[in-house]
Amino acid sequence: MTPDELKIVRRAYAKQIAAAVRIVDERIERAFAEVPREDFLGSGPWPIFRMRKAYVQTPTADPVYLYTDEIVGIVPERHINNGQPSLHAFLLSQAAPRAGEHIVHVGAGTGYYSAIMGNLVAASGKVTAIEFDPELATQAKANLTPCRNVSVVQGDGSSVAFDAADVIYVNAGATRPADIWLDRLNDGGRLILPLTTDLGFTSSNWNNMHLRGAVFLVTRRGGEFHAQWISPVAIFPCEGMRDAESEKALAVAFETGEHKRVTRLYRNDDLPTEQCWVRGSGWCLAYA
Repeated sequence: MTPDELKIVRRAYAKQIAAAVRIVDERIERAFAEVPREDFLGSGPWPIFRMRKAYVQTPTADPVYLYTDEIVGIVPERHINNGQPSLHAFLLSQAAPRAGEHIVHVGAGTGYYSAIMGNLVAASGKVTAIEFDPELATQAKANLTPCRNVSVVQGDGSSVAFDAADVIYVNAGATRPADIWLDRLNDGGRLILPLTTDLGFTSSNWNNMHLRGAVFLVTRRGGEFHAQWISPVAIFPCEGMRDAESEKALAVAFETGEHKRVTRLYRNDDLPTEQCWVRGSGWCLAYA
């Protein structure tokens, strides 16, 4: 397939994934159309994730096979993947990054979605891509070299220092919000926060995914943090942000099925039990 033909395929792919999650956002569609996915996934053929944790190789190394709404294995033996494009398109539409803003991407993998974020904030903005795994961080640095507004940091995204951000996009399942994510969020800033139980990635039963993981959009307004559920999720665990107490509380909370009622995130745990969907040490997600 020629480069010009692949550009046509990429534009069609961008339209399809936007339509799949009912996004009407030309900027997000354009970003997915302009960033070559094959530049971030190594040499083909590529392992495509199927249910029950099986992977199927693409027939050849033709990058056309990457332009479907599929999850591609990055380190398939560890079930580390390049996530589903339509999910990320939807979450980015909810985060609504604008030109000139600073995005912190926690769990950057090999950099594909970081590059899309760089496209969205344009040359006047910047992206700090944080990746825990040293090998993946090295790959991301190499892959993102052409993206002059994206820098890569290897480290624990729950503790590594970064500048104040307009968007913090967590690309891994935590059991609670990290203090630094809330501390470094600008007024009006948006945090994409996936919270998952220990079964949120390991279970093969996808029918009840909504009872194991949820993505919340947290918006800072002065000293307050407003929160709303935006999506179910099954995602790789977040290094540094999983603790037994919070995981146990999440597992109980998901069984109630009340996560869609959440409206606030509090940085204390002294609210009445009936007001909280989930509560851990020093934090809670509440209904009011």
